[in-house]
Amino acid sequence: QVELVESGGGLVQGGGSLRLSCAASGRTSSIDTMGWFRQAPGKEREPVAAITRSASITYYADSVKGRFTISRDNDKTTVYLQMNSLKPEDTAVYYCAAAAGDLYGSRWSYKGDYAHWGQGTQVTVSS
Repeated sequence: QVELVESGGGLVQGGGSLRLSCAASGRTSSIDTMGWFRQAPGKEREPVAAITRSASITYYADSVKGRFTISRDNDKTTVYLQMNSLKPEDTAVYYCAAAAGDLYGSRWSYKGDYAHWGQGTQVTVSS
């Protein structure tokens, strides 16, 4: 069993920054790719970024490229999302996700390939 706990959400003005964290516990040896998804009210959950266990390859949605940075600590059990130049359209609940097996290419963005999910943390960006 794997548990993911997110933290770091909050309210920020447009142009500001936030750093989200996601700590994994339990059978962390089974975790490979970790990612972030977000869901705004009335919209589907969408991929934001992901990082593989092997070689720490990173992937980003076009909407966040150049503004968000995903990283992972050395023991591979905590993943971070540094969010800069935030916009009101970034407002959403952000979910951490973990997959058993590294996801390469477009697979990083498929929700169904992630076996474990956190409860989510709210990010609100005011205009």
